[in-house]
Amino acid sequence: STEDMVEVRNPYDDSVVGLIPAARPEHVREAFAKAKAFKPALSRYERQRILQKTAELLFARKEEFARLITAEAGLCWKDSLYEASRAYDVWSFAAQLTIKDDGEMFSCDISPNGKARKIFTTRQPLLGVISAITPFNHPLNMVSHKLAPAIATNNRLVLKPTELTPLTALALADVLYEAGLPPEMLSVVTGNPSTMGDAMITDPDADLVTFTGSVRVGKHIAATAGYKRIVLELGGNDPLIVMEDADLDKAAELAVTGATKNSGQRCTAVKRILVVESVADAFAKLVVEKAKKLKCGDPMDPATDVGTVINARSAALFQARVDDAVAKGAKVLHGKRAEGALFHPTVVDHIPYTCELVHEETFGPVIPIIRVPNDIAEVIRISNSTAYGLSSGICTNRFDYIQRFVAELEVGTVNLWEVPGYRIEMSPFGGIKDSGLGYKEGVVEAMKSFTNVKTWSMPWNA
Repeated sequence: STEDMVEVRNPYDDSVVGLIPAARPEHVREAFAKAKAFKPALSRYERQRILQKTAELLFARKEEFARLITAEAGLCWKDSLYEASRAYDVWSFAAQLTIKDDGEMFSCDISPNGKARKIFTTRQPLLGVISAITPFNHPLNMVSHKLAPAIATNNRLVLKPTELTPLTALALADVLYEAGLPPEMLSVVTGNPSTMGDAMITDPDADLVTFTGSVRVGKHIAATAGYKRIVLELGGNDPLIVMEDADLDKAAELAVTGATKNSGQRCTAVKRILVVESVADAFAKLVVEKAKKLKCGDPMDPATDVGTVINARSAALFQARVDDAVAKGAKVLHGKRAEGALFHPTVVDHIPYTCELVHEETFGPVIPIIRVPNDIAEVIRISNSTAYGLSSGICTNRFDYIQRFVAELEVGTVNLWEVPGYRIEMSPFGGIKDSGLGYKEGVVEAMKSFTNVKTWSMPWNA
């Protein structure tokens, strides 16, 4: 019956690309109970083989995965192919890290109160199950960033991908089973919160909830989860800051790429461009030139640079925010009005920094220019004026400026001469303020947060 199924639709042409089960709380309970009852006993070598085999299968099938991502998310073929190749890194890095034991050793004869002993640390998987909840904007990579570190550390998971883009996650689970993962270590439940309620957050066998998505849902999880570990990777409102000494052509290139890649649907996309007044006219001209080269349209066309946003409702919201900014004095320098889920790259200049368009997270390919005074203290104040604190990109060569930005921007990442989102899949990644609780993603940090550290000691007469 239809209430037991959810349709997955292609945002570009609204065709049905799949049907998924609509899980109810009892299905979630069953998945957690099954996972909790299983005690993983994979050796480091066995985990390393499963993870590396997964990486290799994903590499071999990257076109199949790209097709799925484009069909359910509306992302252009170039972006989907890039995501499929990034996933290889996540799984391969996790495989390589699995064979490294990061246990520590402490000598106890280091003070007058000391003894002839040594203390050792070792990491163990969680006693309970990891509950992983993932968003639509990276249907493969976000899921990989939860699963790979969990498997690397011998944990069991229940995964709930968003109902908007669940097909990629289901295909990934199949690859994992094929690579040799014991099926009890991973269950995927699909559906939407209206049928599942808070089951993924409140299950008694969930020791840790890892969530990537909106601030609203993240705060709901924080309020509801109770006594368990929570790792929240929430929204961003990332600035690209352009100072008066910057190479403007290079800065404009970063601005346009950073604002439009993945249809602007990255928590680390360029959501605000803060450019100092003295170079703003010249900079805006270059931004428009570069934005005009982007082709927006059919996501399956390999020539398309920008596909759709996730749905027509989101595109309409972004259009309303642009219109609101214009009503408050901003000027649209390039772009078209939203058509269904297509939101064309839109350059908006002279935006007051308090406008909803740039004060809230606008999750689409808007290229918003905010003119700021030629005063670094003001630039930093305006940059820090939103609730978010994820990443930032900086265009300057002045060492005094660089030091202040690194010290004073309230963000998790400061990238010099690069888009805010730049990272490797292994480096620590995450935000502060409303962007997250300060726990980091990136394979190394995730493996740490998914384990318990146990210390043990013994007599040691050296």
